[in-house]
Amino acid sequence: MGRNLLGRGEGAGEEGEVFTGRPTAEQIEHLFVGTSPRYTRIQVASLAELPQELTERIWRALGFATLPDDEVAFTDADVTVLKRVRMMMESGLLDDRAVIRMARALGQTTARLAQWQAEIMIGAMLDPGRRPTDEDLAGIMETSRRLLPDFEQVLIHVWRAQLAAAGTRLLTITDITDEIVPTRLTLAVGFADLVAFTRVARELDERGLAELVEGFEARASDVVAEHGGRLVKTLGDEVLFTAVDPRTVAMIALDLVGVIQRYGLDVRIGLAYGPVLPIMGDVFGTTVNLAARLTAIARPGTVVVDSELAEALEGAPGVEVGRIRRRPARGLGVVQPYVLRRAGND
Repeated sequence: MGRNLLGRGEGAGEEGEVFTGRPTAEQIEHLFVGTSPRYTRIQVASLAELPQELTERIWRALGFATLPDDEVAFTDADVTVLKRVRMMMESGLLDDRAVIRMARALGQTTARLAQWQAEIMIGAMLDPGRRPTDEDLAGIMETSRRLLPDFEQVLIHVWRAQLAAAGTRLLTITDITDEIVPTRLTLAVGFADLVAFTRVARELDERGLAELVEGFEARASDVVAEHGGRLVKTLGDEVLFTAVDPRTVAMIALDLVGVIQRYGLDVRIGLAYGPVLPIMGDVFGTTVNLAARLTAIARPGTVVVDSELAEALEGAPGVEVGRIRRRPARGLGVVQPYVLRRAGND
């Protein structure tokens, strides 16, 4: 869908609009983006006084297909937002590369957010055991109309709060690296992997599998957040998390094992400490690869750490590490792993 890609027009979700019967594509678009399309992609670039090639790169970075030259698909809101982009570029705040990277970050993040929120709404309002009626679909639209202004305000607030948290993390890192945006960070990295996920998944129907994955992600997210770590990404049966402080990542891992076991499941966790490369909100590098490889060494319900993290945890309260035999790690040679435990546990 190519309409109103960058902005939200006036009149979206207007109070007087009530949905009855099966909603149309036009009604859905009007609810969420407001104003009707008036311009082609050539016209919107001209009105915003930006090169057409740049606007097309922005559309693709946002995750939308390039439209035919004569298709009317863009609104006044798109023109307004593109003008803002032009002013930021003219002021020297952003260059072409930064604009495209920002657009890609926005597109990928909001696409997943929108899909996730839509699934939550549908799951909360529809009976999965029967085919939805036109009245059911109209009810979802009406509820969305009523909630949209509140969701929008919450989204902006949470986004600002996340920016503040990201800024605080970077400030903490500068105490170690003396770089405000370092190309490489020294972080503690953790991978948690659900045990026997493939076997368990075969025994579940689609709804059960969805509940398993969402439950695992939710519990992992809660534990990471509780300790002030960062959940980098989830991969169904795996989660990747980081922390600046080695003891923090150790406590996340130990608590996560306990939380998951309380629900009758088990995890293997690998932790490593060292330089990582931050790209597009993700982290890469040998340290990340090592943490992932250590999950294959860990037994169900245990946490295995590399030698760098073991050394960093020496003398840390509440935790202890025990050396185990050296093991080969695929692509990394032979490594010296350690088992992490709570202090005083046998």
